[in-house]
Amino acid sequence: MVESNSHSTTASDERNAMQTLLSYIESQRYENLPQSVIVAAKTFILDSIGVGISGSRHENLPLVKAAVNNWGAGKQAQVWATGEWLPASSAATINGYQIHNQEWDCVHEEAVVHPMATILSALMAYGQQHNVSGQKLILGVVVAVDVATLIGASATSGLKFFRPSVCGCLGATAGICAMLGITGSKLANALGIAYSQISGTMQSHLEGSPMLAMQIAFNAKNAIQAADLARQGFSGPKDILEGPFGYFTLFEDGFDLTQFYQKLGYQYQIEQISHKPFPTGRAGHGVVDALQVLQTDYEFTPDQIEQVTVEVTPLIYRLVARPIKEGMDVSYAKLCIGYIGATALLKGSVDVDDFAKTCLHDPNRLRLGAKFQTQVNDIIDPNALAPISVTVQLSDGQTFSHSLPAILGHPHRPLSKAAQLQKFRAACHSAHIPMKDDEIDKLINRIDELPAINNINDLVQMMMPSSRSGSGD
Repeated sequence: MVESNSHSTTASDERNAMQTLLSYIESQRYENLPQSVIVAAKTFILDSIGVGISGSRHENLPLVKAAVNNWGAGKQAQVWATGEWLPASSAATINGYQIHNQEWDCVHEEAVVHPMATILSALMAYGQQHNVSGQKLILGVVVAVDVATLIGASATSGLKFFRPSVCGCLGATAGICAMLGITGSKLANALGIAYSQISGTMQSHLEGSPMLAMQIAFNAKNAIQAADLARQGFSGPKDILEGPFGYFTLFEDGFDLTQFYQKLGYQYQIEQISHKPFPTGRAGHGVVDALQVLQTDYEFTPDQIEQVTVEVTPLIYRLVARPIKEGMDVSYAKLCIGYIGATALLKGSVDVDDFAKTCLHDPNRLRLGAKFQTQVNDIIDPNALAPISVTVQLSDGQTFSHSLPAILGHPHRPLSKAAQLQKFRAACHSAHIPMKDDEIDKLINRIDELPAINNINDLVQMMMPSSRSGSGD
């Protein structure tokens, strides 16, 4: 591990990280993307659109929309699921919030970055404004994910700032530039301007505050505003990664750029993303995964349980080991291992309806959740989200355990195509205005045809019930 203002020596040290990053962004072309990368991009565009449509159901969304409506009017891009026309930056704000507000969006585990929330909300809003093609959108997403995750994965210290939003903003800005062919000084300026705006800390996560998803939203907006300023010729700082006050000095306590140099342009990170099968923090997924296996194998019932012991990495402990308690709100419960685990035991899984107020006050969940104990395992990596193990002790003394080196949804244990589509359909059905089956089928097919779409506005019109697609209501 190399701390703060230094990194491992490689042949690439003749050029700094920022020069390497700029060259990579400028060199990428859709025609050169491997087919597997294009498939992965479509897969996670589908996934992110689904959870973003579902996010229109969130109870805080009217508050967000009311605030955003004070920021100005315009018809540049649309809000997913409901169809309102807004300035691109405002649409990206709302759509970014919708993608992340239920903790159901995909994650790059090594980087601890939810890349698509900030990235896709920004790229689709800006792309809708500028009538970009499906191929350009795919290129932008692939580049953006590489930038966001390889910067994030270079950190060797634990999270202080909210890496999904701060790295997501840099990635989204890079993706917009790749999508629109912005190069040279304007590209460098765009990234510098984005860096000057990036924001988000772990305090919202610690408190279970709904501001967590708004940090994603703000940074989607910031990426668009950075691109707009740079395109007009405004200048930003240049040495934003390794400079004395660059990202790695200010936002992380330690970093190592070895993997950054080895993977950028050589291993596309869109293929390294994990699906989230359940609408909770990824740190809680292993508990659901393991309990499903144990209940299937041993057929015990929740009322037989004396105690559940969960051994987790330091990061998981930090993120979701909070105690279950009466009066929890949704944001707290989604990051509470006792509530997540109790729900899985009582229902066999966890879905969006499990965070209704009636469920949060359910005495059976509260009682069962109090039987969970969380311990730290011997993993040293402060950013590791696996392995975990779960041990269930029954009141008659029987004990059952299950260990997971990788959690369901990880590239080493990927969701099947059928499971991906099942999640997408469930997400679209759960929207504020539920989509019909035929509308969902058409949207699935349209995303699969994305490389052939000349203008992504054609796709956006299908992301809401037909009665709302162009209404502006």
